Amino acid sequence: MAAVLPGPASTPPGVPSSAAAAAERRAPQRARRLALGLGLALLAALLLACSVGAVRVGWADWAALLQPDKTGAAHVLWELRLPRALLAAAVGAALGLAGALAQGLFRNPLADPGLLGVTSGAVCAAALVLTVFAAAALQVPPAWRLWVLPASAFVGALAVCFTLERVARWLTPGSIAGLLLTGLALNALAMAIVGLCTYIANDEQLRSLSFWSLGSLAGGSWPVVGVITAAVALGAWQARRIAAALNALALGEAVAGHVGVDVQHLRTRLITVVALLSALAVAWCGLIGFIGLMAPHLVRAAAGADQRAVLPLSMGAGALLLLLADTAARTVAMPAEVPVGILTALIGAPVFLLLLRGVARQQGGHA
Repeated sequence: MAAVLPGPASTPPGVPSSAAAAAERRAPQRARRLALGLGLALLAALLLACSVGAVRVGWADWAALLQPDKTGAAHVLWELRLPRALLAAAVGAALGLAGALAQGLFRNPLADPGLLGVTSGAVCAAALVLTVFAAAALQVPPAWRLWVLPASAFVGALAVCFTLERVARWLTPGSIAGLLLTGLALNALAMAIVGLCTYIANDEQLRSLSFWSLGSLAGGSWPVVGVITAAVALGAWQARRIAAALNALALGEAVAGHVGVDVQHLRTRLITVVALLSALAVAWCGLIGFIGLMAPHLVRAAAGADQRAVLPLSMGAGALLLLLADTAARTVAMPAEVPVGILTALIGAPVFLLLLRGVARQQGGHA
C-alpha cells in the first residue's frame, strides 16, 4: 500500500514553524528513550513478578531450568509464575496494540476495542458455552476441555468481527462513523444475550460465568504463552506495515484517499488485527479493562502522535501495566487472589480521568 508519510503530529495554531520542526526532530529521540525505559521497566517487573508471592523464590531456583524434575520453589517459578508473568506481558501487549489501532482507526483517543463489539462477542460465546451448551462441553474429552472455553470465545469474537464488517459495508459503505455505530449495536445485542444466559443459569454456571468475566491470568501455561506470543508477533508485523497509512488517516479519510491510501482495505485490515488480538486476550483471560485505553494514551503523551512510534510503544506500555496489575492482584490479599480485571478497573478509571484532565488543560479547556 503506497502512502505519503505525513508528519508525526499536527502543529497547533500559533506555534512557529521552527519550533514545530525542532519538536519533530526531537520526537524520534523521545521515542527511543521511552522504548529503552519501557524495556528496562518491563524486565524489572518480570523479575519482581517471578520473585514475590506465597512461596519465596531465590537465585538458586533460576538455575534449576535444566533439571528434569523441578520441585518446591523451582517448580513454582518455572511452571507457574514465569508462564503467568509472560502471559500477562503478552496479553498486555496485545491489548495495548489493539487499543492503539482502534484509536487510530476512529481517530479518537477514547476509542477502545470494545467499541467494535469484539469483546462482547467473546463474552457472549463464553456465556452460551457455560450455560446453554454446558452439557455438550462436558462430552469433550478431558484433555481438550481446557481449550473449549477459549476456543468458543475466540470464535464468538471473530463472528462479531465478520458480522460487523459485512453489516457496516451494507448499511454505511465506506463510513468509519457507520462502522462505530454498527459496532455499538452489535455490542448491545451480544450483551443482551449474555443477560439472558445469566438469567437462565444455575448457581454453579452463574459463578463460573461471573468469575470468568472478572478476568484472571491464573490459567497461564507455556502452550498458551506460545499461542498469544505468536498472535502478538503477527499483529506487530501487520501494525508496522500500516503505521504510515494510519498517520495519513489521522488527517481525514478524504486526505488519506488523496495520498494513495485505500481506506476501505485499511479498515478491513485494522478490524481483523484488532479482532485477533482482542479475541485471544479475552478468550484466555476474560475481561480486562482499561489497558487498551490507557497504554496508547500514556504513550502519545510522552512520545507524540506518530503511529510508527505509538504502536510498538503501546505494546510495551500495555505489557508493563498488566504485568504490574497482575503482580498486585496475586499479592495484595495473599493467599487469596483478586481478579485482575477488578484491579485494572479500580486503578485505570481514576488514572484515565486524570489523563483527561491533563488533556483538557493542554487544549485550553475546562476540566
